[in-house]
Amino acid sequence: MNKLVSSVWFLLVSLVVIWGLTWPIMKIGLTWIDPLWFTVTRLLIALVSLVTLLLFLGRFKLPHKQDYPIVFGVGVLQFACLTSLVNLGLAEVSAGRAALLSYTTPLWVTPGAYFLLKEQVSAKTLLGVGVGVCGLLVLFNPFGFDWSDAAVLKGNGLLLLAALCWAISILQVRKHQWKGSALELAPWQMCVGLSIVIPIAYFFETRATVWNTELLMILVYCGVLTTAFGQWAAIRVAQILPAVTVSLSFLTIPLAGIMFSALWLGEELTLTLGIGTVFIVLGLLLQMNFKRA
Repeated sequence: MNKLVSSVWFLLVSLVVIWGLTWPIMKIGLTWIDPLWFTVTRLLIALVSLVTLLLFLGRFKLPHKQDYPIVFGVGVLQFACLTSLVNLGLAEVSAGRAALLSYTTPLWVTPGAYFLLKEQVSAKTLLGVGVGVCGLLVLFNPFGFDWSDAAVLKGNGLLLLAALCWAISILQVRKHQWKGSALELAPWQMCVGLSIVIPIAYFFETRATVWNTELLMILVYCGVLTTAFGQWAAIRVAQILPAVTVSLSFLTIPLAGIMFSALWLGEELTLTLGIGTVFIVLGLLLQMNFKRA
């Protein structure tokens, strides 16, 4: 069991780096391709990658009937809604701020874990979540936000909605009694997502995609690492660790997103970043100490 937990935490660290880098990478990619077609292409690349791997391993098979709810739920919430809403919001908002808003998941997961999953949420757990969310709010800095810009308001709203979709998905993943593995079910979940996003992209997005080497490299990164590996790893982590721990641990990803965006895109680093980092790390330490007790 200790080995299993160690491997899960290794996956979590990998996700922080991969998904942190994804934010500036996606921001650049959206200059060449529309948000929904970006979703479609990265899902298609991820689908091909996972099917190839499963065929090689001899594990490609139809999902068991017991897993139909999780195939449909994750397909809709994570692969269709979350990915599309993030891309649509990122088109209007800076990469660093987009990363922050997308990871407000603990606001929704904590009450859901308590009321729906009956997970024990002690005072120390709530303190850890509260401190972590305070750090997120400090990083968000609403006083520096342009509330008169309709496009930015729309982008921020879409990113918050993406966080809500992700929270619901985390709760479903945690509650579901899995028959197949996360890896075996991921291609079918992607198919569900694609069946929703492709028609919407076809009818509502008309800007011509500018194909070039940079865009192809971005799509491969987002398809193989961010989506194929990342989504599987996130589901695997959510299966093993408590929902509150997962959502709080993911708060380190926007920190990485902010730092990578500053280094790559020249987005501003401020004092609020340092203060927010302290709060989030402290919240994580409180949560981790509780789990060891």
